[in-house]
Parts: sequence; C-alpha cells; structure tokens
Amino acid sequence: MARSTGTRAQIVDAANRLFYEQGFEHTSFAAIAEAVGISRGNFYHHFKTKDEILNAVIEARLQSTRDMLVDWDRDEQDPAERVRRFVEIVIANGADIQSYGCPAGTLTNELAKLGHPSRLQAVAVFDLFRTWLRGQFEELGFAIEADDFAMHVLAFSQGVATLSNAFHDSAFVQREVDRLHDWLGERLADSRR
Repeated sequence: MARSTGTRAQIVDAANRLFYEQGFEHTSFAAIAEAVGISRGNFYHHFKTKDEILNAVIEARLQSTRDMLVDWDRDEQDPAERVRRFVEIVIANGADIQSYGCPAGTLTNELAKLGHPSRLQAVAVFDLFRTWLRGQFEELGFAIEADDFAMHVLAFSQGVATLSNAFHDSAFVQREVDRLHDWLGERLADSRR
C-alpha cells in the first residue's frame, strides 16, 4: 500500500503496522497516536473508536491486496506464473512472516478469538485471494477443480506462514514453496495428457 501523507492515512498506516506487530487488542489509541506523532485530541478528530480504525485498516488491506493482484495480472501473462508468484509471497515477506505471521491470518484469528463482528470483513482478504486463485486455475483449464486448487494453495500459504512464524526456518519455507511449485507443475502436466 502506498503511504499517503494525510493525517488520517498516516493513522491507518500506523494502526495497520501496529495491529500486525502487536495485535488489535494490544494496540492502544496512545500507541497509534505516538507512532504518527499527533496528540490524542487530533487522533479523535479522525477516529472516535478503535473499531473505526480497525475497519479502515481492513479496507486498506483489501485495497492493497486488490492493487497487488491487478499488478500481478498486468505483469504476468501466464496464469501458472501468477499462481507461482502468490506461492512465493511467503518468501518475499519472509522476515515479517517469521516475526509476526501472516497479516490476514493473524488478524482473522485474533478477531475470531475476540468474537469481534469485523472478523467477516477481515476474512474478505482471503476471499479476494480465493477468487483470484480460482480464476487463475480456470484460465489454466481446471474448471471443475479450480476452487479446490485455490483452497489448496491458500491452505498451503497459511500453513507455511504459521510454521515459519513458529520455527523461523527459511530453508523449510523454501522447500515447501518448491514442493508446491512441483505440485502445480504436475497438475499442468496431467492436464496436457
């Protein structure tokens, strides 16, 4: 997500990072205001409640995800390469994932534990990925299996992110990414027979 210069956008950027690093529940108004360098009064001018900030953060994540997927569609002509690019996100974001886990997964899990009504909104990031991945597999000719394959790739990414966060083992992550690349190659080879 491109960083905006307006105070509201700076608050959302700071909250996004703090929710990821510390969790939604453990991030205070004061911590967000301090990260932006504004007074609490100025902060309340933009957001009255933490739930308002959460909703803005989720919408920013959704927009960032949409933008990333549009870029991938534009940059890669081959849908198999687009899927590979998604798979490699656990390597591209490896340092953050090792430290904090998957941003979508950790927020969704935390909101589920809290019974927070915004959980379904947070799940929308996964829905974007699922729909996009399904479209890639459909483009590859897997009309019947497209959604199952999309969910397989999503489950892979969440599992690897969780274990990367637990074990901090980059070699494991690379091996798993290679295995999923092999799985994709085998599906493509089978479809051409």
